Parts: sequence; structure tokens; C-alpha cells
Amino acid sequence: MKFICRSFLGFILALACTHPACSQEKDSESGVQFVADVSGVGTNAAAFLEIGVGARAMAMGGAYGAVANDASALYWNPAGIAWVDRPQCELMHNEWLVDTNYEFAGFVLPVASIRSTFGFSLITLDYGKEAVRTVDRPEGTGETFTGRDLAIALSYGIAFTDRFSFGLSGKFINERIWSETSTAAAIDVGVFYSTLLKGLKLGACVNNFGSKLELRGRRLRTVVDPDPSVTNFDRVPVNYKTGVYPLPLLFRVGVSYEKTIGSFSQVLFALDVNHPSNTTESVNLGMECGFADMFFLRGGYAGLFERDAINGLTLGGGVDLVRRGRMGIRIDYSWSDWGVLENAQRFSLGLIF
Repeated sequence: MKFICRSFLGFILALACTHPACSQEKDSESGVQFVADVSGVGTNAAAFLEIGVGARAMAMGGAYGAVANDASALYWNPAGIAWVDRPQCELMHNEWLVDTNYEFAGFVLPVASIRSTFGFSLITLDYGKEAVRTVDRPEGTGETFTGRDLAIALSYGIAFTDRFSFGLSGKFINERIWSETSTAAAIDVGVFYSTLLKGLKLGACVNNFGSKLELRGRRLRTVVDPDPSVTNFDRVPVNYKTGVYPLPLLFRVGVSYEKTIGSFSQVLFALDVNHPSNTTESVNLGMECGFADMFFLRGGYAGLFERDAINGLTLGGGVDLVRRGRMGIRIDYSWSDWGVLENAQRFSLGLIF
């Protein structure tokens, strides 16, 4: 137990020590100063993997690494599914930015005899239809193309003790635009610990550790004339090579505390520290107030301290119609502020069997 606590503390300290310091360097020849430290935004592929799932989690600002105890834990921290005591399914529809649609479906099946839980999840981001445009026909050729991102994951969580669990997810990732596609594989690894202090929980997870993505497809194949001066060598088959980009690797450490107030209500506070590979560190904050274990109000703030962050305030609520021995339904809603990009709204439906 002491080892686990020390490991969590060491991880948090390591994140603090690895925060990049903003600095400037001077070109000795030109005398011009330039910024040497950049955040790395836009340098990774599969950015859809950074979009949070579950209206409950997002209403709490994405501070869910040490809260995840339902089917949405398949995304946030696979170790959290080890504490699910009944089969669950969660479906989410997200009206994402610039008229795109983000969908999530997850299912978890606990096996009490081996203190384990198995899970499956599917994530898609649909970009809709766009007109095909060329230099000669900038208004469109009459053709259309589509784009879609996809992630499929199989997860396993096991409770080693009544307080400590471990989780692992294997992912298949695919991105497609028109006829070009790219695929990658990745894993998520997480741990979850319920401390001796009642209501205090810790969680940590590494997300999207895997291979790189490179677009390939028939639209990248063509023929060229490498040397117009040579008449008998004018149609050479070529294949355009696109860039190779890594996945958005993320280290997340979270802490949550739940307190019962009287016999009618409870309050939950949560905090996540995020250390991504493609931007600066940030903190997510969240709070949930529950009444009669049925009605919930939530609020939070995402991306606190992140450089150039445009998202922030989150709000939402939900209704849980869950009773032991009966099938239950959970309905949640969240609203997230995205500044100049307006807002994102999520709707989740949870089914407990």
C-alpha cells in the first residue's frame, strides 16, 4: 500500500519536473530572437482520440481518471471497469465542432468469480460530405468525398485487492479521407486505488501508446513526366508519400473525493493532471452534487493552465433510475464552452442490466 502511494506521488512529481519551460534563443548571425519552445499542437495524428466520452465525465470538466466506474471508463481509465458489478452499456452522441458528429458505444461485462471485467468500445467521428475541388474548378467538380475516424478497443480490468485494480485496453485505429486510409494499433494502461480514507480515490493512466499513422490510397498514385525533353519516357508511375505522425500520447493522474451529506445528498470533487505529448500540461477540475442517488448537477473546468487553450467551462446534469435487482437507465447531458468555436453538447444513455 505504501509502495502504491509513493508511486502515485512520484508520478505526479515527475510530471511537474518535465513541464517545458518557455525560453528564447538568439540567432548569432542575424541577431533575431525566436521562441525555442512550442506546445506541439497539431503535430499528432488521430486527434479524435483526445475528445472525451460520456456526458457525465465531460460535465465534470473531464476530471474522470479517478472517478471512472462505469462503461465510460473504457476511455478514461480501463482499471475503473474492474469495479463495475453489473453488465453495463453506454451510448453517447456528441454534436462536435463545425457540424461533425462524434459517437461512442461501450459495453462491460463483469465476471465476479475471477474478479475481472471485460469490455468493448467503439468510437467514430464523422466529418460528413464535402465537395471535391480542383485548381481548375474551385467551385467543385460535382463529386463529393467523406471523412471518418474510427477506434475499436478490447479492454480487461482486474481487482487485485478490494482497493487496487489494473486495466489494459488494446486499440485498433483507422482514419479515412476519400479513398486514403491509415491504420495504427495502441494500448491504454491504467491503475485505480481506493485509499483508506473513505471516499478518497486515486487513478492513473497512459493512453494511446502505439504505432504511427500514414495515409495511403489510390488517389496518391499517378503518372508524371520527369523530363519533358525526353520524348520516349513521359509516363512514369509514382506514389506520393505522405507524412508519418504519432498518436496523441497522454499521461493522466487523477484524485477524487466523495462525501455524503446527511441521508439525502452527496458531493463529489475530482481533479486530473494531464501530461500530453502534443501540448502543455493542464488540469481538469470537476464537481458533482447528487440528490437521493437519482438527480445530479455537475460543473467543471477543462484545460486549466494549458497554453492557448480555448475550451474551459463545462456544465451538465443527469438522472439515474437504477435499482438493485432491476434493469436501470442513466441519462446525462453536458455543455462545454469552446470560445470562438462556440460550444459542444453531449447526450449519454447508460443501460445497467
